[in-house]
Amino acid sequence: MKRIYAIAACFVLMLSSAAWAAPKTVTLDVPGMTCPTCPVTIKKYLLKQPGVTRVTVHYENKQLDVAYEDSKTTPAAIAKSTASIGFPSRPAK
Repeated sequence: MKRIYAIAACFVLMLSSAAWAAPKTVTLDVPGMTCPTCPVTIKKYLLKQPGVTRVTVHYENKQLDVAYEDSKTTPAAIAKSTASIGFPSRPAK
């Protein structure tokens, strides 16, 4: 019986740890986004990265809004991901 309670407690702890991961958003400037295909490439790549949950591209402004789980990634890691596919970025001011 104690084993069942221990397993249940572990399960509840695992589920609640996901709730501790606060969703955040970062806006990135991507000056190298120069053609209509660029946003598609960037968005598809970022959505495959751990922790990235949503990407909104603002092609006219050359910016991205990226929603992410702060327990799985950081703005620096996201910027590094865009740079790795040829689109260096930096947090917008």
